[in-house]
Amino acid sequence: MFLDRFIGLLSIDMGIDLGTCNTLVAVRGEGIVLNEPSVVAVWKGTNKVLKNGQAVGWMAKEMLGKTPGTISAIRPLKDGVISDFEITEAMLAYFIRKVTGRNRLVKPRVVISVPSGITAVEERAVLDSADRAGARRTYLVQEPIAAAIGAGLPFSEPTASAIVDIGGGTTEVAIMSLADIAVCESVRVAGDDFDEAIIKHMRSTYNLMVGEQTSERIKIDIGSAAPVGEETSMEVRGRDMISGLPRKTVITSEEIREALQEPIGQIIDTVTKTLERAEPELAADLVDNGITLAGGGALLRGMDVVLQNATGLDVRIADDPLTCVARGTAIYLENLEELKGALKSDLDV
Repeated sequence: MFLDRFIGLLSIDMGIDLGTCNTLVAVRGEGIVLNEPSVVAVWKGTNKVLKNGQAVGWMAKEMLGKTPGTISAIRPLKDGVISDFEITEAMLAYFIRKVTGRNRLVKPRVVISVPSGITAVEERAVLDSADRAGARRTYLVQEPIAAAIGAGLPFSEPTASAIVDIGGGTTEVAIMSLADIAVCESVRVAGDDFDEAIIKHMRSTYNLMVGEQTSERIKIDIGSAAPVGEETSMEVRGRDMISGLPRKTVITSEEIREALQEPIGQIIDTVTKTLERAEPELAADLVDNGITLAGGGALLRGMDVVLQNATGLDVRIADDPLTCVARGTAIYLENLEELKGALKSDLDV
């Protein structure tokens, strides 16, 4: 018992929102301490990370679409789950070292958020990656639960709370009551699909090829789900598909909104499907409690408006929706002993 307490004093407990686009790390008692893109730069044809393991996160994201033939900038997670085991392990090891320091005597305990719809094999991959990256003990928590807690919803009370967490690779829709999920749907349509829809629009309408970073910038600058505020435009540069030469054009927020309708429609269908599965008493609670939006997709202008129109419920955007999940894992960490029964750990899978 004394040894466990001594180790606990020496170690750092951290919560990790292992996202398709960004990875956030929260440390117990300190809040969010790291927020970097989930991107790793490696030598092409190998899994060896550039620059002694430093080409991770922001440095690697700057290389996307701009690497020479000898280097690849890779996003090792797809649709919220690990697509490249070794590179994910290298990325996690870098982030853990960056937070804890290289000379830490005791490895940290880690809580990692995962999509609610992942398989046992995918869970095992996350646990193994974290353990091999330097975690002393790893726990998994479902993203809707972490998002709800981070958003400050009455998660443990006998009343229904609804959360829609639109991340980079997945959208999680859950109705919760009494500290657990009552109804949940997970769909692999989210921010990345918004970017892909913009790339397709530029290709089909303007014969202009643009990269991931350009499409993301278009989404952030002029993208919207519903007409809100003044319509805007922006200049976009890319490669002409016919001549093969660099070219620029001007696009409007109205046409980008039209391009985003298909992925937004799939998210709305998932939300309505989840609401239809709710028990009558839970549905009655939601008339008063409404729906809370979290994740980076919540920042798309008008997203709350289209959900409100589709469901007839009040829709609010959580405070700082980008960090909701990470903040939720940090709260889990603060109450880890009481909540272990609700977590999956590396000994359970």
